[in-house]
Amino acid sequence: MPDGTRVSTEEGTPQGGPLSPLLSNIVLDELDRELERRGLRFVRYADDCNIYVRSQRAGERVFRSIQRYLRECLRLQVNEEKSRVTNPRETHFLGFRLIPSEDGETRIGLSVRTQQRLAQKIVGLTPRNWVGSVEECMRRINSYLQGWMGYFRICTQQEASRLHGYDAHIRRRLRAIIVRQKKRARHLYRHLCRRNVGRKSAAKAAFSQRGVWHKSVSYGMHKVYPNAWFAERFVSLEALWLKFNPPPKPAQTQKLLFGEPE
Repeated sequence: MPDGTRVSTEEGTPQGGPLSPLLSNIVLDELDRELERRGLRFVRYADDCNIYVRSQRAGERVFRSIQRYLRECLRLQVNEEKSRVTNPRETHFLGFRLIPSEDGETRIGLSVRTQQRLAQKIVGLTPRNWVGSVEECMRRINSYLQGWMGYFRICTQQEASRLHGYDAHIRRRLRAIIVRQKKRARHLYRHLCRRNVGRKSAAKAAFSQRGVWHKSVSYGMHKVYPNAWFAERFVSLEALWLKFNPPPKPAQTQKLLFGEPE
């Protein structure tokens, strides 16, 4: 509280505390047994539970039945705002969404909420008014992306291919930071010329009237700071995913020869 007073609580546990998921698993163990008894497919983590059925009509029927079971048998309150019958593609569960494909397989992708949070975090890690070195900014990005990918690495390959767009956005924001830190157009022009960019290309990038964001994708900036330059300094999401999910090695074939060579 602002005045330093403490408020005592008699019910519930702190949000996000380690005791909350433990108690949820103990209480909702009965729910797992009930769902298994009914032959329903489900996945649950703490107090978040997804139940999978074949149709919207079946989902509405099971939804009402499970709500009634939780209230009457387990004496639990159901969060009406977060509970609904919907398509797995639109469901946010622990940051993921399940996407059925035509071949019968199920792809694991990032939920819309996770993608929005990642985009916001990237903006926060690469602010326009960054005053430190670009190398320090990339070290902060590396630390966050490595932890992020440690959790979201289970995305399937087709969904992970979208990570390339986030990598490109990070590189552009870093180039924009470099442009902004030069402060004056002539300083950027000299900087590009010293790094073997032609005068015409350097002038076109430095003296453009379209702003920092446009200059960050100019030919001169891409020549001095290509993707390979960034690959040596910050770990991209796409590269991290490939590190955690290396492609399978081709099977080695062996030939058995009979007879003695002449």
